[in-house]
Amino acid sequence: GLFRIGFALQRCLQLITLNWCRLSLLSLRQDEVLRDLEPLLSFFASFVFDIPLVQQMMRWDMTVLRESPWYNEILHEGLQKGRQEGEVLLVLRLLTRRFGLLSEQRTEQIRQLSVPQLVDLGEALLDFKSMTDLEQYLFGFDT
Repeated sequence: GLFRIGFALQRCLQLITLNWCRLSLLSLRQDEVLRDLEPLLSFFASFVFDIPLVQQMMRWDMTVLRESPWYNEILHEGLQKGRQEGEVLLVLRLLTRRFGLLSEQRTEQIRQLSVPQLVDLGEALLDFKSMTDLEQYLFGFDT
């Protein structure tokens, strides 16, 4: 199954002709099992061809991609990473404003915290009176 998809993609790359790719895809679409793998082929083709060409060849649009489990996994991971980075930046800005420039080691330690830990730190830092309070707070994560 996957061999035929790989072969179709390799052949498309060798010939770089839209008509040949269309014929290959028509053949693929006739196979009931392989038809379901068209989004995967579209995904890989998008690394080689321009997106508009892939869309033209494969009737592929963002709807097909959004329905794939890969899209949802990548989206979830990206959202988590973005949220984590946003929390890091906010906590670092608040700490810098309160205590001045933080050491590289302290900054890296904060960057390693999870989102829930960063949220907790963001609330706790409102009660910190000195850098010692921050160090003691962070020491709790190391143990």
